[in-house]
Amino acid sequence: MKKTCFHCGLDVPENIDLPIQYENETHPACCAGCQAVAQSIIDAGLGNYYKQRTADAEKAALPPQEVLDQIKLYDLPEVQAGFVETGEGNEREAVLMLGGITCAACVWLIEQQLLRLNGVLRVDLNYSTRRVRVLWDSSRAALSDILLRIQNTGYNAAPYDAQKVEEQAQKERKQSLIRLAVAGLSMMQTMMFAVPTYLYGNEIEPLYLGILHWGAFLMVLPAMFYSAVPFYQGTWRDLKNRRIGMDTPVAIAIILTFTAGIYGLLSNAGQGLYFESIAMFVFLLLGGRYMEQIARRKAGDAAERLVKLVPAFCHKLPAYPESEAGEEAAVVQLQAGDVIVVRAGEVIPVDGTVLVGESEVNEAMLTGESLPVAKRQGAAVVAGTLNTASPLVIRTDTVGSDTRLSHIAKLLDRALAQKPRLAELADKYASSFVMSLLVLAVPVFVGWTIYADAMTALWITVSLLVITCPCALSLATPTALAASTGTLASDGILVGGSQSLETLSQIDDVVFDKTGTLTKGMLTVSRIIPLGRLKTAEALAVAQALEMQSEHPIARAILSCNANNGDVMPDIRTEQRINRVGYGVSAQVEVNGERQIWAVGRAEFVAEIAGRLPEDARIEHSGSMVYLGNQQGFQTAFLLEDEVKSGIADMLAELKSQGARLHVLSGDRTIAVETVARQLGLDAYRAEASPEDKLAYVETLQRQGRKVLMVGDGINDAPVLAQADVSVAVAGGADIARDGADVVLLNDDMRVLPLMVRQAKKTRSVIRQNLAWASMYNLIAVPLAVLGFVTPWIAALGMSLSSLLVSANALRLLKKDK
Repeated sequence: MKKTCFHCGLDVPENIDLPIQYENETHPACCAGCQAVAQSIIDAGLGNYYKQRTADAEKAALPPQEVLDQIKLYDLPEVQAGFVETGEGNEREAVLMLGGITCAACVWLIEQQLLRLNGVLRVDLNYSTRRVRVLWDSSRAALSDILLRIQNTGYNAAPYDAQKVEEQAQKERKQSLIRLAVAGLSMMQTMMFAVPTYLYGNEIEPLYLGILHWGAFLMVLPAMFYSAVPFYQGTWRDLKNRRIGMDTPVAIAIILTFTAGIYGLLSNAGQGLYFESIAMFVFLLLGGRYMEQIARRKAGDAAERLVKLVPAFCHKLPAYPESEAGEEAAVVQLQAGDVIVVRAGEVIPVDGTVLVGESEVNEAMLTGESLPVAKRQGAAVVAGTLNTASPLVIRTDTVGSDTRLSHIAKLLDRALAQKPRLAELADKYASSFVMSLLVLAVPVFVGWTIYADAMTALWITVSLLVITCPCALSLATPTALAASTGTLASDGILVGGSQSLETLSQIDDVVFDKTGTLTKGMLTVSRIIPLGRLKTAEALAVAQALEMQSEHPIARAILSCNANNGDVMPDIRTEQRINRVGYGVSAQVEVNGERQIWAVGRAEFVAEIAGRLPEDARIEHSGSMVYLGNQQGFQTAFLLEDEVKSGIADMLAELKSQGARLHVLSGDRTIAVETVARQLGLDAYRAEASPEDKLAYVETLQRQGRKVLMVGDGINDAPVLAQADVSVAVAGGADIARDGADVVLLNDDMRVLPLMVRQAKKTRSVIRQNLAWASMYNLIAVPLAVLGFVTPWIAALGMSLSSLLVSANALRLLKKDK
């Protein structure tokens, strides 16, 4: 039997044995070119290409530039199918994992390099998790261009894979620990040789003094040429990109000290060669950086846990319902409509609907709600939640990047990539500060050389370069943002908009929508009042036909109403339906063969078709009211009632205690809105408001210099949510409201709003504290270093402690309020 090439599909000659290893199996290749390309694809983690491709590849030639060819493979549609999202037109979006990032300055560099690339539309780089989300125009740029730009900048990138990220993180932690251990051993050994020269330098014979110096020189080499390599790499990368980074002064200080030490060693300069100082501040700086990595990982845990929630494999039922026989399947290959079974103790991998079974699902990882939620036939389930009790047969509705979990992960990435104005100013200041520091080092060295000697000038200059490195300044904001965003996410609050946390801390007014936000939104028809000759059952049938395609709470209340009392239902057909957002629905309706235009909705909307509302139809009702009418006049009034959500009164009282003015905007009738406003003690209200009225109301507040937080849930809230300084979409709201909001609540507990504002104020306070400390530290450190009161090892200790201090201060935000 003839064998075919695993890569290109051509026949494999009998005398050729070129194996390709894929998924623990050996496959044949027809030539060395196919073998090399196939193994490159698999080794790069892109084996999914061979599952997704729809046709065999062309016969390949051995790539002349292996790295470039591997990057070009990412442009293949089959390869991109596993991790690239397709947007409108030519828009593409991918999440990449980054390697080589050492400090917050790296984030700025990568962002700037990518944004300069023609075709790149947006870059959201998460410093805490080292993930970057890139949106680009595929007609102007290819994914390989983006990857190549990152590589040419001095970093590396690959499609995000949670397992590979964890492996890479473990590898980096292991390497960091080894470098730290080597520097520690080097420090101890050099100190053994250096201490006698400090204590008895004048009494030691030149021969033995030379032996001690040469011993210190040999012991510092591992720290100099192994442990300190990350600082050299960072400096080279910065210089290659024509900028000055945080590693530059450190690398210069290390090299200068080592060079001066060799000069002193060769010229028999005696004591004070400072080899031990090199080992000591490399050890201290690496120790500080390692502690910073731990703090960053801890702060970014919330985002990483979300990404890792979805399992890689599931139990698919390919022949359901004819057969319940299952097979193991990769989650990435599932499509809408597939049926899976999720057993007790397993994580649900898709957004779907329960077909068979009853169980309880723990949604705490998404919503913060600790109690499990009962699920039965027809219930919706969400990817990333845990099935706790019994098996569930689930129909897949959305998978991969379309799931609610993926949407949450995007919001978190954007939240952690955002930079408040304070942070942007700090970054600019840090970059300028490093340049000024290097310029200042020259006159300091010259001055001390004239005043004392070259060796004294050297260690003072080195101390200046090290102690004033503005790492703490660059760490002040991203660590605080990551910690705070993670804490809020664990409570079911997703902060995704740019500048949202900063603006939330300055909120003056909170504006609420009423239905579905302050109230349950589960309206029920409490009474149907005839206004014409139409029977109640006929009126309800026409209203239900008009509202059939609407998701508005009032529409759902009418559709769920059952009041036919055994009457014969009319034959109804609708055409040319028009939905005017915030007002109602009209259509051409045929009732028992008679065709005319009908409308259901607000009185003024129905009046456009039915004429003036009769005086006896103006009914006082504290709840909502909609009318049904046709060209012959108003026919029916539907009275609806809603309940205020539990805990709303306490939530509003707490917001008031924080100094916020409270408003309610609603399209509902004045009496209904006034009743709710009075019941809850709100400061102001606006009833019968169209989307345009709501927008104008918020704009008026903003013209008065007020910072406005808008909370809503519906399609008609989308414009005003976009206008507000910060917008919050509540759980269960319309997709367009959630997509346009800066903050999304994942559960129905509105009591988290004061917590969110309080956390934002704490975050702003911590960022200000960090920036104040970092600035004060530099203001004190610079004069002390210039005047010669700081030795190199004290400088390294001071720099490390300042970075650790701002990180530790930021981690206080992980502590939840009780």
